[in-house]
Amino acid sequence: MALFFGRISLFSCLWTIVILSGSSFISFSISLFAISFALFCLLSLEKHSIYIYVALSLLSIVHITAVGTKEFFILLYLYFLIIDAAFRLNERQLNGYLYFNLIITIFYSVLVENYVIEVMILDIFFVILILSTNRLTTERTELRHMYEQLLGEFRKNKRIHASAERSARLEERTKIARDIHDSVGHRLTALMMKMEILSIQNNKQDYEELKPMAKEALEETREAVKALQNEEIEGIASVVQLIRRLEAESQLMVQFTLKQGVLSIPLKNKQSITLYRVIQEALTNAMRHSSYREVQVVLGRSAIGDVTFEIRNRIHEARHLHDGFGLTNMKQRIKEIDGSLHIYQTEQDFVVTGAIPCGVKEKEYHVADTNR
Repeated sequence: MALFFGRISLFSCLWTIVILSGSSFISFSISLFAISFALFCLLSLEKHSIYIYVALSLLSIVHITAVGTKEFFILLYLYFLIIDAAFRLNERQLNGYLYFNLIITIFYSVLVENYVIEVMILDIFFVILILSTNRLTTERTELRHMYEQLLGEFRKNKRIHASAERSARLEERTKIARDIHDSVGHRLTALMMKMEILSIQNNKQDYEELKPMAKEALEETREAVKALQNEEIEGIASVVQLIRRLEAESQLMVQFTLKQGVLSIPLKNKQSITLYRVIQEALTNAMRHSSYREVQVVLGRSAIGDVTFEIRNRIHEARHLHDGFGLTNMKQRIKEIDGSLHIYQTEQDFVVTGAIPCGVKEKEYHVADTNR
């Protein structure tokens, strides 16, 4: 933005000097300046720039012919246009524009009948300088594009590697869970059946006391197998790792806030996965659909002990909300654990907020599961 205002200011100053120093028709010169100013502002759209630069140069010819200025400032104006074009036009367009402006400057020097040789020499040196600058700018742009492509490939390979590593880890955990289920689980089941037979045959109290212990061991084994088969996500710690990874890979600036009491909330594996996926999807949406690179993530604790979350990112303008695959999946995950989710927009922000039940409700569920 500062560069834009600097270009506009310098452009306006040059036209003002041309008008005040050599114009005999102020109103006509101001009209040409207004047209030139409008065209120069259109360069920010980066469409048909070569035609706009040619039109700006032609307006200087009109001014020279109609007003008959004898001052040297019109050359400064043309040189300024060439310098500005060197950073916006490709090499082929710039070469054509340089030749076009060279003809204009020679026409101007012949018209005023002064410094013809000097202007031609100055044009030659100026053309060499501009071509060198344009070549360096083009090379720098190509290097930047190459860097972005390499960075994209690096991130892609890193995600593939992380996914393969996670798949291998989950496969190993599933194998361990299967072995535990097939060996320890079956042996405990056989042990319970044997104790049941012995208690019937011998009718001793010791067998009745051993049966609950074996049943409890079998339940704990089943819980361990279930935990091994699920994806390994460790609650809020995994959210911190996610934010650190996205900041490193995507140059995303995340303002992460933990409110008092949230770290003391116990999260089960399914709740941890849901919290992780919701924040991951919200951050992914922010990277895809927002031109701003700043996101605010706030985790808190409600009055009944639930985990509350809010992900807020700036937007350029509010758009019509429609549920894509990501938002639909997010809502489904929250619905499965009886949580709440709200997605809305303000004039400046896109907000995802909600809660994951971990307090009284979770305890009630635990009691119900125990009774079953």
